[in-house]
Amino acid sequence: MKKALGLKSPGSKKSPGSGPGSGEGKSKRPTTVGELMRIQMRIPETVDSRVRRALLRIGGGLVGRRIESVVLPLELLQQLKQSDFTDQQEYDAWQKRNLKVLEAGLLLHPRVSLDKSNNASQRLRQIIHAALDRPIETGKNNESMQVLRSAVMSLASRSDGSFSDSCHWADGIPLNLRLHEMLLETCFDINDETSIVEEVDELMEHIKKTWVVLGINQMLHNLCFTWVLFHRFVATGQVEMDLLYAADGQLAEVAKDAKATKDPDYSKILSSTLTSVLGWAEKRLLAYHDTFDSGNIYTMQGIVSLGVSAAKILVEDVSTEYRRKRKGEVDVARNRIDTYIRSSLRTAFAQASL
Repeated sequence: MKKALGLKSPGSKKSPGSGPGSGEGKSKRPTTVGELMRIQMRIPETVDSRVRRALLRIGGGLVGRRIESVVLPLELLQQLKQSDFTDQQEYDAWQKRNLKVLEAGLLLHPRVSLDKSNNASQRLRQIIHAALDRPIETGKNNESMQVLRSAVMSLASRSDGSFSDSCHWADGIPLNLRLHEMLLETCFDINDETSIVEEVDELMEHIKKTWVVLGINQMLHNLCFTWVLFHRFVATGQVEMDLLYAADGQLAEVAKDAKATKDPDYSKILSSTLTSVLGWAEKRLLAYHDTFDSGNIYTMQGIVSLGVSAAKILVEDVSTEYRRKRKGEVDVARNRIDTYIRSSLRTAFAQASL
């Protein structure tokens, strides 16, 4: 994957003072991909061990069932007791986080639209609101836990028209995209935020196992990964050109996906994402004399390519106006470049005449 995207390895870029004789020892590599992901997500070993124990107990009750038929935050709430935590404060925070996940997935961003008169949603809101003041008892036979389970399972089990027995607790947009984005961020080396780790292929295989729970497919992944690469380029000071060109290369995959589907939900996400990318690019290109000089001409070249690619997808595959016209009647690339040149020249002449 790194070769296909044209990305360097972390070790190929030397940091100040990291040469021979600097006294820095070679860092110990994780022995498993799971351990690497834990480190990349900055999860303490104690927390990881606690969750693993709970997942083993949950897995023991999954005979004949698939993981997507389980609402994990609900099961974790029941499996982990106060005695599993160092103090009451840590346990309370853990419980509130899991309830907030349930709120986000089932009430705020449900995959299946909620009816305002739904009794289960009203009960769950009441439980979550009450738990902010006083933690709930989570024992298996406890009445409050049974009420919580009844409300959660009623909401999560609502059908979206498919015949799958999946529980819809984390596959609503945009919650699932945000969760997937957080997982994709683990591909970047925590010691070099502009580099992707060597084990990226193995990490991606692990991440793909969550797709069935998050409701992610290859098209959504391609779009999300494009955004992650682009956002990382911007957030790290726009200095690592490999990230910009990797985002542009990934955008080529998005262009293929956009032509292959007319799914309205995907089109909304596509439009929103590419509008953000294009808006960022055009802030720099509509007056490029102020943004670029001979020292960063390659940055300009990459931003032009990314902006034009985003504009082409938006016009050719999202715009209904374009589809009403004959193919070939609109030259998106030529029009965008012409706009950038004319706008920049007008700005330059206006500044010169002051």
